[in-house]
Amino acid sequence: MDVLKHSLKRDFLSASDQYCMTLRSLNPVSRREYLCTELGVSLPAIERALADTEDSVRIENLVGAVSIPLGVAGPVQIHGESVSGKRFVPLATTEGALVASVNRGCKAITDSGGVFTASDDTGMTRGPVFVTASLADSRKLEAWLARNENLIREAAESTSAHLSYVSMQVRALARSVYVRFVFRTGQAMGMNMVTLATQKIVELVEDKTNARCVAVAGNYDIDKKPAWLNVIENRGKRVRAEAVIHSTVISSVLKTSASAINETWVEKCVQGSYLAGSLGFNCQFANIVAAVFAATGQDLAHVVEGSAGITTVQVLEGGDLYCAVYLPAVLTATVGGGTKYKTQQEAHAILGNPDASGLAEIIGAAVLAGELSLLASLSVHTLARSHRELGR
Repeated sequence: MDVLKHSLKRDFLSASDQYCMTLRSLNPVSRREYLCTELGVSLPAIERALADTEDSVRIENLVGAVSIPLGVAGPVQIHGESVSGKRFVPLATTEGALVASVNRGCKAITDSGGVFTASDDTGMTRGPVFVTASLADSRKLEAWLARNENLIREAAESTSAHLSYVSMQVRALARSVYVRFVFRTGQAMGMNMVTLATQKIVELVEDKTNARCVAVAGNYDIDKKPAWLNVIENRGKRVRAEAVIHSTVISSVLKTSASAINETWVEKCVQGSYLAGSLGFNCQFANIVAAVFAATGQDLAHVVEGSAGITTVQVLEGGDLYCAVYLPAVLTATVGGGTKYKTQQEAHAILGNPDASGLAEIIGAAVLAGELSLLASLSVHTLARSHRELGR
């Protein structure tokens, strides 16, 4: 039986290797034709959706592209540290009613005077894990890292003129030592940049100490996974946005009251999130972050970090409503990755071509608009009706 299993596994791997070699050797047109023949399918839409040339696309086994409908919300009036003026927000999504909801929130914000946004570049992280021979050796490694930060900085910054070393955070678990390095990467999101820099640091540490690196990314980064560390220490851009919505606008645009929105926020975002053990005390941060990310060519997996944040609501005297959002880890870029593709560049132009911090602040404003509109809808029980009319 073991011989049979081994034989089947060998034959399967051989077949898989053959398919992979065949796909890699073909150009996109031939690769599509090969797939159509092998699978008995037709891919005309996938072929037409690709707006970029083959040599400008960084993806393996390219066969074409998939399209996501793009809507525009706004304009929303922004008074920000990195961006200002009225901005339209491109949202790429397959969810009906989302653009309408954000659009309503943008109107409520703009009619009330606009939203103030602020952002801080807290840096991109990469976190290798080292293994030592003993707890005592782990302590020696911690001491070496603390003494030689200048050497670490020199090694990291030698890899790119666009990268600067910021800091490190060290945590030891018996014979394992985790280091969270923080870098700034300019207008790039910088994941590849910081990985190369961290690899250079790893080589330095292994050369100067008895520690052995098990993985250049040991999850103490923490990248593309939900974690309180990113909420507390931040990653990428830390974004805040606030607005005061006038009582008359709440009534005419949002069709509810400040007190009703406040009650819904307490029950949903505060108590409901607490009972669920949620990292995000919000309504739908991920919805808006994902839609803007897809539209502008950001790394979609970083929606995970962008979804963790807090919405704040407070009823003011006279029936006005103070509302704010806090996004502790928004990873944005205006160069590199998917930002260079033609449709994403056009979507970026819709935004007014902001820099990476400005893009993060526009996302913060759009998130606030989405939170405000959804809370309003929930407070008067129109969510189901809206999705019935717009989302099906």
